[in-house]
Order: sequence, then structure tokens, then C-alpha cells
Amino acid sequence: YLILSPHQSFIDFPMLLTAIYPRMTNWVIAIDEFRHGGEWVMRGIGGIPKRKFQHDICTVKFMLESIKKKKRMITFYPEARFELAGVNERLDKALGKLCKQAKVPVCVFKANGNFIDSPQWSKHPYRRVRKEGHLFMVANQQEVETLSADVLQERIEKAFVKDEYKWVVENNVHTKCKQRADGLYRILYKCPHCGKEFEMESAGIHLWCNACGSKWEMDTLFRLHGLNTDKGFTIVSDWYRWEREEVRKEVRSGNYKFTDQVRIEDFHSIKLGCIDVGNGTLVQDKNGFTVTGTVEGKPFVFEKPLSTMYSVHVEYNFLGRGDAIDLANTDRTYFMYPLTAKNNMTKVHFAQEELYDYYVVEKADK
Repeated sequence: YLILSPHQSFIDFPMLLTAIYPRMTNWVIAIDEFRHGGEWVMRGIGGIPKRKFQHDICTVKFMLESIKKKKRMITFYPEARFELAGVNERLDKALGKLCKQAKVPVCVFKANGNFIDSPQWSKHPYRRVRKEGHLFMVANQQEVETLSADVLQERIEKAFVKDEYKWVVENNVHTKCKQRADGLYRILYKCPHCGKEFEMESAGIHLWCNACGSKWEMDTLFRLHGLNTDKGFTIVSDWYRWEREEVRKEVRSGNYKFTDQVRIEDFHSIKLGCIDVGNGTLVQDKNGFTVTGTVEGKPFVFEKPLSTMYSVHVEYNFLGRGDAIDLANTDRTYFMYPLTAKNNMTKVHFAQEELYDYYVVEKADK
């Protein structure tokens, strides 16, 4: 089997193992996790290292070898990052082709509750909500062999559609956690009342804007209610989608550009992990990402053309070192830490996808 799954928290792994017990699986895992999680553990569970958003034929080769020769299941998380707001993120358009190459049944494992319990932007304290997992087949052996790659791709994308914040309301999943809004400003960075960006803050059960004073309270079903404003959104994921629309407008007006000084860390090796190697200037615009500076005492230029990356992996206070943008090529994984920008990671994530859609996909269609 080929098992695909959204990635919401570390709990994804034991939940899936429970679902397939007593069978075992190999995993495709980000290469930096081999350092943080312990190489012997990652190797022991059948981990196959992969650099995020980097096309790598070697990884595909190892996956197909595990399936065809070793007769092992393969599990991987095709969104290539944690979900940011409990909604599905976009997928690589080559998944259907991979399924055709694997020639085995394709399943999706979808969990509910584990994102709400420990979101990427505020992993602790746990919200302590009920969790459930669903493992289901999207294409059996015969369908994989007979259906087109496009049809398989469509089935997978449909199976991934989800909204955790609507799920908790529909299923009446309450929490007693008193810090349920901690870190929420990380993804809800724009005030719908005054329109200011990066002035939002949150703590306890409240979210507020420092620019205009608008304030919202989060109830035990994770819904937001305005205390001194009728602006805003009740459902967190609706607010998140509105912010994306705002970024889309900015991109299509030609006005989007992000630039900042960055500290550069290189994931040097599985043994050493991330090491501080220099500083530079990062620019994100219609050309993609460009970083210029000094690394290990030498001039440094790193370019990631827009056409090579349909999305980007961002981290909130990565390993306690600060917010980071994860950029990789075939040989290196770099973590770029903005030095002056305030809470820009979610917008950078939106912008990469909208820039790709507008300047790569739509321009190519025309």
C-alpha cells in the first residue's frame, strides 16, 4: 500500500501505527528530523530522508524499491509541512504519477483533533481534545492500473479536504484548556477591523489588535467572538482564508515583495545538525527567493526560482531559535531567520503559493 496523510502534529505517527497494526511501514521524513529525532530511531523505523520542496529522484527510487522489492508499505505526508490552520494545504501535482509508478493500492489516513490539540504555532500546552483517525482507500489495485494519473490526483486531493475548526463545532468537541488562544496571532496576523498587519497578539483565551484595540474571545469550541467589534470571523480557518485572499490581491497588483536581513543556518549533516554559517539579505518576489550575503567568510548567493517551488515550509520559533524559512537545493537545507520582520511567516507562506499561481501557472496557460 501507499499511504498518504495530512501532517498536523507528532501524534500523526502513533495514530497511523495504531491504524495499521500489526503491519509496519516505511516513512518519508524530512532530513532535518533525522538529527532532531535521533538518526538511529529514524533509520530503525524505516525512514527515508527527503529535503522539503526539492524534487529528488533518489527518494522516489528508494520508495519504489521498498514497495516492489521489500514489499513494504510507504507512508508520507505530501503537503510537506505541518498544516497551519487545520485546513488542507496544497499538494504536489505529481502524486497521481507516483501512484501509477508504485502500482499498489492508495490509502489516505486522515486524523481529526490532533491539530487542535497541538497546533504548529503553539504546541504546548495541549488542548486536550478528543482525537480520531480514519484510514480509507482512494484507489484499489485495479483502479491504480486502469485510471489515469489525473483521476488519481483528483481523488487524492478530494480526500485531503478538511477543516479542523469546523469539525470541533460540528462534533461538539469542547476543551477545558485556559490557554487555547495562545499563539493564535501567528496565523491570524491581520486585523479585519483596521486592516493592519503584524499588530495582532494573543494569550489565554483572547486575541487582540495592538493598532486599534479590537479584541476577540475564544470559546471552548474554539470559536471567536468580538468583545468590542463586530468585525472578524467566528471560525479561525475562515479568517485564515480571508488573509490568503488579501495576499492574492497584493500579488496580482504587482505590489508584493518581502525583504529582510537574515541569519543563515545550514543543516550541515545528520551528525552536526544545524550550524550558524553567516548572514545575508533575503528577497521574496515574483522571481522566487534570492539570498545574498556572506557564508563561512565567503560571498554567498542562493537562488530558488519561483517555478521550482509551489509552496514553502516555514517554522514558528524553530527549536527556540526564532521564526525560520526553510529553503533547500539538492545538496543543502538552509534555515533563514529574519532579523527584523515581525511575525511574517504565515504571509510568506501565502505569498509563495499565490506568486507561483499567478506568475508560473497562469502565465504558462496564457
